[in-house]
Amino acid sequence: MDYSLITHQIEDEFLSPYATKARNSKGRLSPITPCPIRTDFQRDRDRILHCKAFRRLKHKTQVFLSPEGDHYRTRLTHTLEVSQIARSIARALRMNEDLTEAIALGHDLGHTPYGHAGERALNSFTHFRHNEQSLRIVDKLEYSGKGMNLCFEVRDGILNHPSDCKSSTNEGVIVSWSDRIAYINHDIDDAITGKIIKREDIPKVFLNNVGLSHGERINNMILDIINHSFGKQEISPSEEFIEYINGLRTFLFENVYFKSRAKTEESKAVDMIKYLFEYYYRNKDLLPKSLLDMDSSLEQKVCDHIASMSDRYAVMVYQNITIPKNWGI
Repeated sequence: MDYSLITHQIEDEFLSPYATKARNSKGRLSPITPCPIRTDFQRDRDRILHCKAFRRLKHKTQVFLSPEGDHYRTRLTHTLEVSQIARSIARALRMNEDLTEAIALGHDLGHTPYGHAGERALNSFTHFRHNEQSLRIVDKLEYSGKGMNLCFEVRDGILNHPSDCKSSTNEGVIVSWSDRIAYINHDIDDAITGKIIKREDIPKVFLNNVGLSHGERINNMILDIINHSFGKQEISPSEEFIEYINGLRTFLFENVYFKSRAKTEESKAVDMIKYLFEYYYRNKDLLPKSLLDMDSSLEQKVCDHIASMSDRYAVMVYQNITIPKNWGI
């Protein structure tokens, strides 16, 4: 029995006319035999969840480099928070929750060690954006260089999740807004935990209109998107909340992302990643054979290798290259 047909029927009956239905997917780069249990979007979610790149996110920086303490966000916990927010919005708007979840789980697979600092370091040598690298991972690098062969809609959402892009599906748009909601709120939370800022430093216009607590702010941002978008073809917050979201983002750039003591070590991370790039560019034979066999430029191969590293693995490689080993003991 094809149990996935039941899910297709549920989608046909209950999803919004503006939702993306699995049976209407534009398909994969290479056709595969249908699964008798899961829809294509459910299969893509599972493929992402079980891939190596997803597991590496647990040791990649979100914002704070090598923080002391177990309660700061990592790239993995950020991804899970984005997924939770996006699923809540998708469910309320009767969008495709499976597609939404797949995009959310895969959106940051291409992030470098040390977050955006690593991204800037690699971009100084060649064009590098983490969203494009995320797509490259699912298309070419995972599964021993064969790629994950995901559906068009999942790939489109992963590529177009940054705020300066626009996904072709409402589910992708939901993930894009959820990404912003997640990082704005958890970066404030982490900054307060790390005593970078105090709650009273947040401008009162945001405390009074968005929420006094971390949970209130997330809840009110989610509710605003749902209330403003329900039954409509386009999904977005209200103009009022767009201003609040942008204002909180500006507050973070001015008080946390730039010139705070949490970022004092960032230049060292940038220098380390630049050193690793130059080292592997000069010693290409040390790159993994799977990358050497790929039809891509040497710059791309080096970026692929370094971007795949976790923070601690990058440090270990750097130490092995630069620090003399003990001898004769």
